[in-house]
Amino acid sequence: MKGVQPVDALKFYIDGTWVDPISPAQLAIQNPATEEVLAHISLGSAQDVDRAVRAARRAFATYATTSVEERLGYLARIIEGFRARLPELARTMTLEMGSPITFSTERQATVALFHFEEAARVLANYKFEERMGVGVVRREPIGVCGLITPWNWPLNQVASKVAPALATGCTVVLKPSEIAPLSAMLVAEIIHDAGVPAGVFNLVNGDGPTVGEALAVHPGIDMISITGSTQAGIRVAKLAADTVKRVAQELGGKSANIILDDADIAAAVAQGVHACYTNAGQNCQSPTRMLIPRGARETAFEAARGAVETIQAGDPLDPVTTLGPLVSQAQFDKVQALIQSGVDEGATLVAGGLGRPAGLNRGFHVRPTVFGDVTRDMRISREEIFGPVLSIMSYDTEDEAIEIANDTPFGLAGFVQSPDLDRARAVANRIRAGRVYLNGAPFDRSLPFGGYKQSGNGREFGVFGFEEYLEVKAILGDPR
Repeated sequence: MKGVQPVDALKFYIDGTWVDPISPAQLAIQNPATEEVLAHISLGSAQDVDRAVRAARRAFATYATTSVEERLGYLARIIEGFRARLPELARTMTLEMGSPITFSTERQATVALFHFEEAARVLANYKFEERMGVGVVRREPIGVCGLITPWNWPLNQVASKVAPALATGCTVVLKPSEIAPLSAMLVAEIIHDAGVPAGVFNLVNGDGPTVGEALAVHPGIDMISITGSTQAGIRVAKLAADTVKRVAQELGGKSANIILDDADIAAAVAQGVHACYTNAGQNCQSPTRMLIPRGARETAFEAARGAVETIQAGDPLDPVTTLGPLVSQAQFDKVQALIQSGVDEGATLVAGGLGRPAGLNRGFHVRPTVFGDVTRDMRISREEIFGPVLSIMSYDTEDEAIEIANDTPFGLAGFVQSPDLDRARAVANRIRAGRVYLNGAPFDRSLPFGGYKQSGNGREFGVFGFEEYLEVKAILGDPR
């Protein structure tokens, strides 16, 4: 594969080589900024999945017994290849899913690389055996892992699963999103060039109802890890139940950003607007519900309008662009419908609204939008929008703010703003979410990431993500 129209776009990577699908079926990959066809891929079948799983099972028998030093060597060569091709990876993501090129380079591709670096760091120091009581506790690779990844962070989510799986001695079958699969195919090339043994890493493109479900039900798969919608996670978990697989899920979110009354309201609101619009709002932990003291309404609205005015919507290949298009026509239509629902249900339109930003007449661009006076019963406060749409909600007391924050089926992340760290920590401790950020803290990928409630189960990143791919075995009767 070279560039964004790879020779092997119609092939799958199985058992160490690029192979044709068993049954030809093509899908066009669209550039969301231009609406033009970027490339074509093949859609796989259950038979393709079976072929990949059989290769992974064969490879697991020997790869599971490789030494830490061998696996560190593979990871080091993957990291070297990733660094060398980082500009190509970033540009590919910009073209396939619309992420602005600066963001693709500094965040999308760079943080994906970090997961391989972090997996190597954890592996180098990890104790796979330790004495406990009168026996030994041993940790072993779980087996063949089916990995299902989304389009919004196409490399970050691939790397956050593939890196710890390879580091622990597992073998994998990856199904990247069929909407943004080209960057994952470049990763397959990098892994191949790193000399990873045939069958350890396999890639089959396809849609969720076919390839994703074939992975979930396959008896040769020991673990499924999925990042996607809550509905997709539920479906995969039900299908996986018959073979009692381990299922790790990172699903939807509707994160609250509690701005306490002692915070600098204008600064916190401006920061919250930009955080909400990260990756055009196509970000599962985005702080999409901003909670402000009721008396700060006008200050908050003015600050939000000012922040929106600094957003640069446009061509994602232009380095100055900060807001690219949504990924597809379907996503554009969904977000437009939810913006309309906010208007219809009586929320105050503070900024933005329906349609494209001025001067953009093609592509799936959405106006950065802020609603105020949003109430808990409105669709925009309940549903995951996955677009640049912020809902500002008011509260009277700290207890009410926490109640509103927790009044959601999701629990992926939370945000608290206050100069009083003791107070911020006390509020953070009461938020029912897997991560809470205080005062704009940066995203640390060595700390565990995952959700409460319908945002999923299991954790990714760092040692917690590493251990998701390990089984625990107790050995008794060895007194040494």
